[in-house]
Amino acid sequence: MTFWLHVPMSVDPRTPCLVGVAQHTVRDQPGPEPLDLWELAARRAAADAGAPGLLERLDSIQIVYTESWQYDDPVARLAERVKAEPRHRAYSTVSGTAPQTLLGTAAAAIAAGEMDAALVTGAEALATRRALRRAGERPAWSHRADPRRPYGWERPPHPAELAHGLFLPVHTYPIMESARRAAAGEGIEEEFRARGRMMAPMTRVAAANPHAWRRTVYTPEELVTPSADNRFVGWPYTRRTVALAEVDQAAAVIMVSAGLADRLGIAPERRIYLRGWAYAEDTWEVAARPVLGASPAMEAAARQAFARAGTGPDDIGALDLYSCFAVALRAACAATGIDPLDPRGLTVTGGLPYAGAPVSVYVLHSTAAMAERLRAEPGPGPSHGLVTGVGMHLTKHTYAIWSTEPAGGPGDGRGAGLAGLRDAAAVVHSPEPVPIADVYEGTATVAGYTVAHGKDGTAEHGILVVDLPDGGRAHAHVRHPDLIAEAEAAELVGREVRLTPDGQVNVAIW
Repeated sequence: MTFWLHVPMSVDPRTPCLVGVAQHTVRDQPGPEPLDLWELAARRAAADAGAPGLLERLDSIQIVYTESWQYDDPVARLAERVKAEPRHRAYSTVSGTAPQTLLGTAAAAIAAGEMDAALVTGAEALATRRALRRAGERPAWSHRADPRRPYGWERPPHPAELAHGLFLPVHTYPIMESARRAAAGEGIEEEFRARGRMMAPMTRVAAANPHAWRRTVYTPEELVTPSADNRFVGWPYTRRTVALAEVDQAAAVIMVSAGLADRLGIAPERRIYLRGWAYAEDTWEVAARPVLGASPAMEAAARQAFARAGTGPDDIGALDLYSCFAVALRAACAATGIDPLDPRGLTVTGGLPYAGAPVSVYVLHSTAAMAERLRAEPGPGPSHGLVTGVGMHLTKHTYAIWSTEPAGGPGDGRGAGLAGLRDAAAVVHSPEPVPIADVYEGTATVAGYTVAHGKDGTAEHGILVVDLPDGGRAHAHVRHPDLIAEAEAAELVGREVRLTPDGQVNVAIW
């Protein structure tokens, strides 16, 4: 294949560029521990750049949080493995936005002349942990943290969320989906059909991706129809339409300054540029959001990223929209101004339900896949790709535009340039949160809901978010079997219910 790259005759030597990427999937369990996977991905990314000795020149090593194992000093252990002595070191918190936040930090430091080379890597070995658990064994991996550090939450859940068991994404996202569905005037069956049509093309992308965990092509009906091997996890979502977290996967990305790339002789066609990116946050507690089924912060992140990049949605040749759950994918389509059935496709990997969802690491995989896609794009002009990330419960958002051409200076029509990369991505917060009542007795109106299902597929209880007469919100459980069944058959959003406290839990009937 002939490569063609459109770049200015002169590129500022401080311009950050992505030069090395790697992905790795382990299909036979038990597999390696995360530290081994970090090292493997880092070495492969350096080899992809075609620059021997690049790892030893790293000024920065940043690692995405791993659920699989708590190391005593993750960055130091990896630095020792690759014989690097980075002066900048970071280990992220839990978030699907962490990879882009780390990449943005590296790009800003390179643009400011503070460093020349940065590695961002991450890995999970949850499939191995599952295999060991089923065998009655535990992992005997290296450098265990002692004492074990607290979980990597930036903020713990609200007490009322904890009391009602509303802290798992398989419950929070379906609640937001029900609110979105009702606001859009969609019927329950209509939402099922639309979800299947939106996600079935992603399975074809995954089937062609050698790194994808699930490489089966599904029809729309096979994705959304419940069955013994496609049970509901949090109604209305089935297993085949939610993120697949129990995987053994690793990825790495290396960014360097254009000046260092020149000195190392890294070929121009290997270089991909971060044109612009942005970060934004919605209200943290799901029940506290003024609009339960939408994301104003995601829309703000999209606007800001495109403005910094000097591009628009129509300029984008390839997309990877974060697809942990259908409501996140739909929100990204709305924020980006594209149709869920856009012929460009919504993913370059296959998405989190099919390519794999190694907890906080996925965006490293989508960024690596996007880089490979852009490198392969023919001319005669620059190619642009969009990669988005979502953290927590549709709370945190990143938008990043990558390109075969770097951004220029103000007024040249090519974005904000180095100044835009040096500026910290603005944090956009949503409006004042709605107050949450821990317990409540009286009538309320359903704002959003789901039904939690057990691992055997049995419906266990309903979980509601309700609007209170005073303008606040509360949570509630539905326990009666007949009401649980009705919740899955008829629209509850907008229905009046009665709440009665049972200890710290509100119980709803109608």
